[in-house]
Amino acid sequence: MTRPVLWVSSCVLVFAFAAAGYLFLRHVAQRRAAEQAYAAQLQTAKAAAQRAAENQDQQIQAEVKSGETFSEILSGMKFDAATVYDATQAARQVFNLRQIRPGARLLVLRSRQGELHSLDYHIDPEHDLLVTTHAGDFHAEIKETPATVHIAPVSGAVQGSLFDGVMAAGESPELAVRLADIFAWDIDFNSDTQPGDTFRLVVEKKTYADGSPPSYGRILAAEYTNSGHPYQAVLFHDGQDQPAYYTATGQSLQKYFLRSPLRFAARISSHFSYHRFHPILKFYRPHLGTDYAAPIGTPVQAIASGRVAYAGRKGGDGNLVKLIHARGYETYYMHLSRILVRGGQMVHQGQTIGLVGQTGLATGPHLDFRLQQNGRFVNFERLQLPPAQPVAKANRMEFDAVRDRYMAMLPAFAGTNVATATAASDGIATPTNAGGQP
Repeated sequence: MTRPVLWVSSCVLVFAFAAAGYLFLRHVAQRRAAEQAYAAQLQTAKAAAQRAAENQDQQIQAEVKSGETFSEILSGMKFDAATVYDATQAARQVFNLRQIRPGARLLVLRSRQGELHSLDYHIDPEHDLLVTTHAGDFHAEIKETPATVHIAPVSGAVQGSLFDGVMAAGESPELAVRLADIFAWDIDFNSDTQPGDTFRLVVEKKTYADGSPPSYGRILAAEYTNSGHPYQAVLFHDGQDQPAYYTATGQSLQKYFLRSPLRFAARISSHFSYHRFHPILKFYRPHLGTDYAAPIGTPVQAIASGRVAYAGRKGGDGNLVKLIHARGYETYYMHLSRILVRGGQMVHQGQTIGLVGQTGLATGPHLDFRLQQNGRFVNFERLQLPPAQPVAKANRMEFDAVRDRYMAMLPAFAGTNVATATAASDGIATPTNAGGQP
C-alpha cells in the first residue's frame, strides 16, 4: 500500500474515533441534563406536596369532659380568643350550650394556620350542632338525622319491681320509667306493685344509621294489671293537638296529683298520724305526713305544678321545699340532701325539685312529704285525686278509631315470645322524626 493511502486511512480512523467520542460525550451530557431536569421536577413536586400538606385541613376529635364548657373546649384546641367568641356566640343562637354533656363527641376541621372551618357537636343520635365559617362569618344550625322507627310490642311480668320486669323482657330501664309515668296518677310503683303484676305495651323503637344504640319513641298503648285489676292507656292528640293518655273509655289518666313524690324503690316507713312516737325527741306528737325511706340522692318530684313558696333550711325539717298549687293545696318536701329549685320559681308536675337526704331531725335517709288543703294537713295516702278532662265529644269518633287500632297491637301475654308477637303490630318501618313521649 502506498503512503498516501495509509495517510488517508489513518485520517478516517482518527475522524471515526473523534466522532464516536463526540457522540458519547453528547449522550452523557444529555443524560446528565435529563437527570438534573428530573431532579428539579421532583424537588418542585415535593415542595408543592409540602405546601399542600401545610394547607390541608386538620381533623380534631374531642370528648366533652365533666364540667367543661363549650368555650373551654375550643380554647383547648388552640383557637384564638376571637374565634372562640364568634363560634360560641353563633352556636348559642340555636342551642343551649349549658346542655352539652360529658362524653359527647365534638369534631372540628381547621387549617394548618389555625382557622376554624367547621365544628360538629353530636347532641343526640338525631341531632348535631353544626358551626361553619365563610369569609369570616360564623353560621350555626341544628342538623337532623332521621331515625327509622319500628312499632314493637313488649310484654312482661313483675316479680320484684317494674324495673326488673322490664329488663327481664329485654328492654332498658328507660322504658320502665316511661311506663310508670303513664300510670303514675293511679298506681304508686313504690308500694302498689305486687308479684305477678303484668304489663303489655306497643312502643316506637328508633334505630340510627350512625350505629348509635336504639332508643324509644312514643308509647302508643299500654296495659298494666295490678293485683288482677287492669289499667289501660291510649295515646291521643286532642282537638288542640295536645298529646295525652286516656283510658279505653276516654277518661284522662292525668289527674291533679301524682300518686307519689318518688317514682320507684321507696317503702313507706311512717304513715300519717296524730299520735306518733318521735324516734329522736322520744315523745308522742302528730306526724302529719308520709315518710318514704329511700337512699340519699334519690330524685324527689313535684306531685303537681305550682310555685316554690320556700326553698332552704328550716330547723328540724332540714332542707325544705314548699310548693303552692291551685285549689288551695300546698305540698312540703323535707329532709332533702339537695334543693334543685329556688323561691318564686314555677315548677311542673313530675319535675325533680330535690334529692332525698337526712338533714334536720332524721334518724335515716328519707323524704317526709306533707300535703295541706286550705291550711289543714290531710292524709295524702287516702286522698281522692281530682281527674282531668275526658276526651271531648267532638273528638270521640276519632279517639275510638285510634284506640281500636292501638289496642289491637298489644301483644298477648303468658309467656308469649315478644319477637313472635311482632305480627300484632302494623309492621311500620319508616324514616321519620317522630316525637318522644308527650
